[in-house]
Amino acid sequence: MNNSSESQLVRALGVRQLAASIFNYTVGSGIFVLPAVAVAQLGTAAPLAYLVCMVVMILVLLCFAEAGSRVAQTGGPYAYVETALGPFAGFVAGVMLLLTGISAGAAVASVFAKSVTALIPAAPTWLSPIIIVVTIALLMIANLRGVQRSARLLEGITLAKVLPLIAFVVIGVAFITPSNLNWDTTPAIGAVMSTAGIVIFAFSGIESALAPSGEVRNSSRTIPLASFIALGAATALYLAIQWVALGIEGLALGNEKVTPLAAAAHSVAGPLGRTVMIVGATISMLGYLSANVLSVPRSWYALGRDGFLPRQVSSVHSEYRTPHVAIILHGVILGALALSGTFQPLAVFANLTAFVLYILCAIAVWQLRRRNVRGTEEPFLIPGGPLIPVAAVIINVWLIYSTATRSDAIGMALILAISILLYFVRVVRLRRTKA
Repeated sequence: MNNSSESQLVRALGVRQLAASIFNYTVGSGIFVLPAVAVAQLGTAAPLAYLVCMVVMILVLLCFAEAGSRVAQTGGPYAYVETALGPFAGFVAGVMLLLTGISAGAAVASVFAKSVTALIPAAPTWLSPIIIVVTIALLMIANLRGVQRSARLLEGITLAKVLPLIAFVVIGVAFITPSNLNWDTTPAIGAVMSTAGIVIFAFSGIESALAPSGEVRNSSRTIPLASFIALGAATALYLAIQWVALGIEGLALGNEKVTPLAAAAHSVAGPLGRTVMIVGATISMLGYLSANVLSVPRSWYALGRDGFLPRQVSSVHSEYRTPHVAIILHGVILGALALSGTFQPLAVFANLTAFVLYILCAIAVWQLRRRNVRGTEEPFLIPGGPLIPVAAVIINVWLIYSTATRSDAIGMALILAISILLYFVRVVRLRRTKA
């Protein structure tokens, strides 16, 4: 890796800031939409999908924690894989990381704009694209002016987004109908895995949230601790929300495809409850987008730093010491995709690219340990030797098999083929330059 500009970045992210970024990335739009999907596919056994997602993410998180404690460079999972498995595997991981961050961010941006317009009576259709453009532009400006400023914004949004969700759980418990939580049948494992392959969109995001690894203080301690705090808090919140929403609405929750939690809140507190929940969803999605615009540009930066993209992409602003070109590039592409895409296909695509990335990182952590790669600090060690990475590979392969349609598989194959082609074009260009 070329680290010529890495030293210009500021290591300003501690446990609190990184945990807030990961939590914001994890708790985005998914939890406001996906409870209905889980109930529609699994009925009253919907919480099973969340438990599967929790197991998957714990396995993946353990791999990220050890790899991140050994490789403290900007790019996160891309840097882990590149260091462990070489530039080709690293490039593929970098492409997957970028596609996951861009497609997931665009999916949330499109829903965010619809959520805002839902709060405005008789909102014109042209307002939604304007909201997308203005929101992304403002987040870009905040991020351009420094990683610390952006991290503070994330901490504030984290508090604002959590309060209505906690209130929904605390108040909603009193309105649960116990019979709504009774299991009629236990679904087949294939159905649970297929549902988990979609619901996991609500859990994903840590892979992109770790991209600013080069701006993290004491990475061997901060990355594992912040990751576990964020995932633990998100999992507990998700299970509580799904349980309460199902207890209030029963199987009818599966029919509310757009605003299931708002419908449940309406049952408890009328129109005011619905409005509060939509506002909460809007704030939550804004937090996700804030984390996206903070983190994903660091993946662009890392690919430019290592010569896979033009060197200008890895430029660092002389005053603010942020990767300003990468931030602007990401914002433009994110906005364009958000204007043209819809939530569900973008979410499924983001999940599939994330599964491929998780597999590469699981393989990488085993190799990093075998080679004893470490920084200046003692690395975090996963218990159980290779068992956790192997389990992570197996379960993510299973999720791809359970979730991907034929068209999804063709699309992923095309992306991998284009990635391979671009990589070897770079190799040929470098050889000619040296000659």
